[in-house]
Amino acid sequence: MERSPSTRQEAAAPAAGAAAEQDGRRAGLTAWTRARLRQMLPNAPELGKLEIVSGDASHRRYFRARPTAETSYIAVDAPPQKEDSRPFVEVTRLLRAASLRAPELHAADLEQGYMLLEDFGDQLYLPRLLQAQESGDFETAGRLYRAAIDSLLDLQQHVDPRELPAYDKTELTREMSLFPDWFCRRWLQVEPNAEQMEIIDGCFDFLCGAALAQTRVAVHRDYHSRNLMLPRAGADRPGILDFQDAVQGACSYDLVSLLRDCYIKWDRRRLEEWIGYYLEGARSRGIVSGVSDAQFRRDFDLMGLQRHLKVLGIFCRLTIRDHKAGFLADIPLVMEYFTEVAGEYREMEPIQSWFRRELEPRAREKLRSVN
Repeated sequence: MERSPSTRQEAAAPAAGAAAEQDGRRAGLTAWTRARLRQMLPNAPELGKLEIVSGDASHRRYFRARPTAETSYIAVDAPPQKEDSRPFVEVTRLLRAASLRAPELHAADLEQGYMLLEDFGDQLYLPRLLQAQESGDFETAGRLYRAAIDSLLDLQQHVDPRELPAYDKTELTREMSLFPDWFCRRWLQVEPNAEQMEIIDGCFDFLCGAALAQTRVAVHRDYHSRNLMLPRAGADRPGILDFQDAVQGACSYDLVSLLRDCYIKWDRRRLEEWIGYYLEGARSRGIVSGVSDAQFRRDFDLMGLQRHLKVLGIFCRLTIRDHKAGFLADIPLVMEYFTEVAGEYREMEPIQSWFRRELEPRAREKLRSVN
């Protein structure tokens, strides 16, 4: 049924209001950035317009400020009523103190939600990895993954996890609850019955127990190809982005986020090679000890299942609540990871069976209808 003009106007009103708010914040950020740059670069010409760089899976927006042809910065708009930027500032301090390549924070006004950062450029890991995968350039892919793993080992060795919030059972379960709430109920319109909720709860308890039994380290929490920048000329480490949600958690978490990336998949041979590279480094640095290869691989797999349940919920929430439908395209790979890995563990059989029988076919049909 076609909506009446008044109904369409009512539906458009919130969108128009949001656009006006964004325009106002962009103007405020531009004025604030100009003032900061006048202090930092008194001889530079007046800054023109800010260039939109990107948004992310949050309410933050990123702009490039070019005060001169040779100089650029990233201006961040993080509305304080929607984004608490204090963790970003604190984790930036921790990472840079550990000599990790986090962007330098040049200025911040947390009351307004404005920040001015070092500009790492536009060269994300993901496009280069996809190019390497398509062309069979596994030497380049291996070099990039080894560099990312080396930075991950630096994070785990040199950042004190006690300075970060605990990734405890409450938080792990809260994340996984996004799966029944947003993937099942809100997106698929599937209301799990009592038996299915018992299966879900049993799965959550099992995966939480596996995560909490692992060695505790500093965890980036979103360490993957869209949050890593290619090393600059003369550098051997990637730039690291989007680290504000860092926690004290399981040593396998960031590795599985990197190697079972929601945006690119590698064959088992490459996966085993890079897991082995991590383990060799983690053992030599004293990060992991007394854990066999087989036990670590199990920890890695189960941690990935926890993450991918969470991600299925997050991608659906981004689509429905935040109107970021582009994440739907990544759901098939996340489902593929989940069903493949869950099928290797008998404890996961009840939820894997239900997922493959009912949820996955419904999700694929829904994706076809959207496309």
